[in-house]
Amino acid sequence: MTFTAPWWLLGLLVVAALAAAYGWLLRRRRRDVVRFTNLELLESVAPKRPGRWRHLPAIALIAALAVLTVALAGPQAMAKVPRNRATVMLVIDVSLSMKATDVAPTRLAAAQAAAKQFADQLTPGVNLGLVSFAGTAAVLVSPTTDRSAVKNGVDNLQLAESTATGEAIFTAMQSIDTFSRSLQGGPDAAGVPPPARIVLLSDGTQTVPGPDGENEPRGSFTAAAEAKNRGVPVSTISFGTSYGTIELDGGRTPVAVDDASMERIAQLSGGRFFTAATESELRAVYSDLSEELGYEEREVDASRPWMIGGFVLLIGGLGAGILLGRRLP
Repeated sequence: MTFTAPWWLLGLLVVAALAAAYGWLLRRRRRDVVRFTNLELLESVAPKRPGRWRHLPAIALIAALAVLTVALAGPQAMAKVPRNRATVMLVIDVSLSMKATDVAPTRLAAAQAAAKQFADQLTPGVNLGLVSFAGTAAVLVSPTTDRSAVKNGVDNLQLAESTATGEAIFTAMQSIDTFSRSLQGGPDAAGVPPPARIVLLSDGTQTVPGPDGENEPRGSFTAAAEAKNRGVPVSTISFGTSYGTIELDGGRTPVAVDDASMERIAQLSGGRFFTAATESELRAVYSDLSEELGYEEREVDASRPWMIGGFVLLIGGLGAGILLGRRLP
């Protein structure tokens, strides 16, 4: 715990002095009692006191002063708070391999259901956008806090040929740049780009510019390295199984998931790598990501509990003084 005004903690010395003075007064009173040798007469003229309970009001008031002094010092604590103005681009592969049924009912249908749940779980202050890609990439929804627009975009995803993973990452970064510039020009501009993240879901190997073209200018590894330079991590989800197949040109074509490429993209960009072989696993991954992307650790004001505690102790001390001694402490 840290404090915004730690010099207020010097007030604890005053509280300690009051506690010491109260203890000194108690000892002095005991000495005076001992000097009065006629104890029977003393007991008959002295008012009856509720034993040790008579110290409760003073103890409560001294504790209240200590707690309120800490509150005045402005305690700060680390807490998870919802992100505001952050940007997340959801990038979904719609290549023909996504019609494989190794994930029921199909990879694409399962991905659509999980993506909509992700949109609902993400904190309201985060701007969410949607990019789909096959042979080319397209921004279906620019970053927005309107979750219904993103979910409608997810519902309208259409399959197409090829897989241009690198192009998808570059397209997502361009959308983030455009949106960030519009935020910086607004009345609440902070002068720095808001944090951004790309969440890439794909099931197969890049085919455009080619499976061996990841390091070409528009390849997936080149795009991942550029994302790292721009401070936009790419978290990848490798979705599907090693035994997936689709019917193509009258035959069955294997469409095994490519974990290695997806993991490499995440490593190069500074993001996280996930695998999911079922819809439930994919939902769990998205739930994890929504927690990570939607909240951040930040120092926040923690004085309210101290103020409440001090107030309760103060009221308790005053109440105890009235009930036990028929007077204020």
